[in-house]
Amino acid sequence: MSARLPPKLRQAGSRLANRPRQNAPHAVVLLLLAVLSLGLWAGPASAKQSGTVARISADPYTDPIGQHATEVEPDSFASGSTVVSAFQVARHVAGGASNIGWATSKRGGKAFASGFLPGITKLAGGAFDVASDPSVAYDARHRVWLISSLAHVDPIPAGAEMVVSRSPDGVHWGNPVTVADGRPSGGLDKNWTTCDNSPSSPFFGHCYTEFDDSDQADRIEMSRSTDGGKTWSAPQGLPAGEQGIYTQLGIGGQPVVQPDGTVIVPIDNLVFTEVRSFRSTDGGESWSTTVSVSPIFRHVVAGLLRSPPFPTAEADRSGTVYLVWQDCRFRPGCSSNDLVLSKSTDGINWSSPARIPIDSVNGGADYFIPGLAVDPHTAGDHARLALTYYTYPRADCTLQTCELNVGFVSSVDGGATWGEPRGLAGPMRLDWLPITTQGLMVGDYISTSFMHEHAFPFFAVANPRQSDGSFDEAIATVFGGLRVRGPSH
Repeated sequence: MSARLPPKLRQAGSRLANRPRQNAPHAVVLLLLAVLSLGLWAGPASAKQSGTVARISADPYTDPIGQHATEVEPDSFASGSTVVSAFQVARHVAGGASNIGWATSKRGGKAFASGFLPGITKLAGGAFDVASDPSVAYDARHRVWLISSLAHVDPIPAGAEMVVSRSPDGVHWGNPVTVADGRPSGGLDKNWTTCDNSPSSPFFGHCYTEFDDSDQADRIEMSRSTDGGKTWSAPQGLPAGEQGIYTQLGIGGQPVVQPDGTVIVPIDNLVFTEVRSFRSTDGGESWSTTVSVSPIFRHVVAGLLRSPPFPTAEADRSGTVYLVWQDCRFRPGCSSNDLVLSKSTDGINWSSPARIPIDSVNGGADYFIPGLAVDPHTAGDHARLALTYYTYPRADCTLQTCELNVGFVSSVDGGATWGEPRGLAGPMRLDWLPITTQGLMVGDYISTSFMHEHAFPFFAVANPRQSDGSFDEAIATVFGGLRVRGPSH
């Protein structure tokens, strides 16, 4: 069955899809619920998975507020033969999820254990109603795994506290440690954590967490730990630059650390029109103002899918930083998004964005929500890159017709050339995804990590809803990983 949205719903969807900031109103939910109630979805279709893609966790909760069974927004990190992933479990409409889940392999990605973090939400013995935005890091000096997340108190839509959970092995997790307290109003958002794991660095063992605070007009803030995440410094903002307070504001940053200890943080500006960057060269004692990386040419993804153009960043063995985001500059009329790559050796000077050639610029597909990995044992012309992403075969699809897929592409020469793309999962229909106030959701970000010579993508895969209307969406990866390839000859 195919149907057209009534004119009022069509107009509302167009207005909401083009809002620049992700704090979209609850009207998004009303629109989606109206569409569902009108019976405008086509009949059920079977989800398809390829190769060795398999789920590594499942939502066990039954609380009435969460949308069950859903898992979204994974991050991951690998060290040695261990990879740890973390994700939201039982997504709530208004924000966050019933808890943060984890899935860990200590056997090179051939088998996974999974569970749920203790002490954050009330379902797991904590004080908070929901949690969100998990980010995984490993501190090699103190031999501890970290998952940072935002803890919410209903009805606050943003984080009331930023917390870090610690583990000696990626399997046994302690109660959370507070990094920043945003109460009583709760304006914290979009945290990301990384650690300095280079023994040659003067700041070996420093860990850094970036986030923004809407109580201070979305000011960027940084906090650091020097004791394996047990304690954290008071949040520190950025200095004002030539453009005044606007150089202090942003959202969606991902800090990376170079071998000499320099911390570089790429980040979006508030209205998703520019990627900027700032850094610290003194172990987080002070931070620079932001500099421009590139304008963002934004095509709004169809179907009311949440897909902000957040950058994804990693560094190679030499310290070159690789930065990818979705961008439509190379497409005729900005009709769909490519994934584009920019590089920097110092966090100040960045290369012009280069298009990652997954298909032709006239192909009509849309690419978004990328998760980049760089093999930390490679560098320069031999740097190995792995990129996981979501895609629509047709960018001009609708809420009823969009087919959501997961793809993977890689490079063995620092992004100069790329191998053939591989499909990992899909097609998925949008009515299989949980509803949020900012649109339908698989995650504002996803993740890829290198373990030895194989890349491990982590992403949400949805199947048709159950007969009782419940969801069937969970985090998946490729068991054993994917071998990275360049172009075939």
